[in-house]
Amino acid sequence: MTHPTRLDWFILAILGLFFGASFMGVSVALQGFGPLSIAAYRIALGALLLVVFAKASGRRMPALSAPNGVAVWAAAIAMGAFSNAIPFFLLGWAQAYVASGFAGVSMAAMPLITLILAHFLVSGERITLRRLIGILIGLAGVLVLIGPSAFESTGLALENTARLVCLAAGACYAIGSIVARLCPDVDRRAFAATALVAATVMIVPVALWQEGIPRELPSALPVLSVILLGIFPTALAQILLVILVRRAGPTFLSLVNYQVPLWALFLGAVLLEEALPSSLIWAMLLILIGVAISQLGALTRLFARETDT
Repeated sequence: MTHPTRLDWFILAILGLFFGASFMGVSVALQGFGPLSIAAYRIALGALLLVVFAKASGRRMPALSAPNGVAVWAAAIAMGAFSNAIPFFLLGWAQAYVASGFAGVSMAAMPLITLILAHFLVSGERITLRRLIGILIGLAGVLVLIGPSAFESTGLALENTARLVCLAAGACYAIGSIVARLCPDVDRRAFAATALVAATVMIVPVALWQEGIPRELPSALPVLSVILLGIFPTALAQILLVILVRRAGPTFLSLVNYQVPLWALFLGAVLLEEALPSSLIWAMLLILIGVAISQLGALTRLFARETDT
């Protein structure tokens, strides 16, 4: 079983910042693009950046004929599907039918889904009562933060189906992280680049089919937003995600989903002068307690090492 280090906690915080900021970026990009087009453009740009980066640094995927070559390529394609293309498509469709906060709740359920799947699939990732209690407390914190409005009915015919689809998207992210963990040893940069290339091949045709090509170029702000989405919460985040799941495991990585709504609210307050909800303090307290309980052993070892030094 792997034990998270200070670097792992730092990477987790950076990923939370990137993903939290992406909500604001998507809201700006929606002024000029459809949701699937945003997903396609950011994934394609992220793939291009990572391919150039991998090539420039001399990193490459193993040949299919190499030992574990087929397994590595299959894992990269599966990660591209489950961590990018499929959940982006599912959420893009489902959010038209559910209350705006429900997607956030479904993403907050991802640590619980990951814990259950990893128990059966990943060596050393076992369900313990402490971990389960911690993750449930963290989930409660997100529910307090988002509030009961997430469960209000929209009255649309496909609402119940869309709610299941949102939960399926959360399960996809869990599967993607487990696939990356189980993949045979491979260069992280090449693996991340291949995963995004695979996701591009999957999502671009769907976006073109559903939303077509814009007849005119949108204004500068939505275009800039898509570019930033492609760089930070897609390209850089993909590399960091692969690094973190290989170092600390999928259950630890899944804790990033508890940070995302907090970062989104803080950035909205600082940059857009949005009001912070009155439930924020209680939500933060529950989330921090949940993370501390679920990672109590790792935190104890971390502080013990700092004391020794």
